[in-house]
Amino acid sequence: MHGAGAGGWEWAIWARVFTARGVQVRAPDLVAARSGLAATNFADYRQQVRDWIGPDADDTPGAQRVLAGASLGGLLALSVAAEVRPAALILVTPMPPALILPRLSGEPYPEIVRWGEQRSIAGTRRVMPDADDAACLFAFRRWRDESGAALEQARRGVTVEFPQCPILVLASERDTDVPAHVSRELAVRCGADFELLAGCSHVGPLLGVRAGHIAERAVSWVLSRLA
Repeated sequence: MHGAGAGGWEWAIWARVFTARGVQVRAPDLVAARSGLAATNFADYRQQVRDWIGPDADDTPGAQRVLAGASLGGLLALSVAAEVRPAALILVTPMPPALILPRLSGEPYPEIVRWGEQRSIAGTRRVMPDADDAACLFAFRRWRDESGAALEQARRGVTVEFPQCPILVLASERDTDVPAHVSRELAVRCGADFELLAGCSHVGPLLGVRAGHIAERAVSWVLSRLA
């Protein structure tokens, strides 16, 4: 599950790495509710995730589903995991659930956050300081507007039930959106494996120059836990 203002494209590097190791990857895009983006809330996105990874979503015999989410997508993945019961869960710089304090601060979000409409290459480089020019251009062309309601609900706190499966939490040392100590606290609370990624920004684990290496470590973790 991708982060706010992004899409399944955000996982392109990870998808190549996981596919090369024999893991089939699905990275769908979250979409606005029928009533429009301004009326879309966290529950709308959560239902989409449930539908994508629910027990009827894959009829491949013997398949083991692994759920991965980044930022807002991390909180979405965590919020459904106890219900859909993936074989393992990967959380990349995830927005924290309600029980993790301090919660994220900042001004209230507008109805629609105009990340797509108002995007710029300079702004993209600011949020991706650990990415090369090609990755910045790739992301710049694809940012989309986001639901302010979904983000505000996530920031105010979403109550979750921790799943009974192996969990990996990846935190970025230079993350100014979800500080690493918040992700560390989440890992402690849910009994997850934790890794601090030196020099990475909030989106660096997926789009930065080290994304391929980080994805390789993540898929190795998955395969070791499911062996």
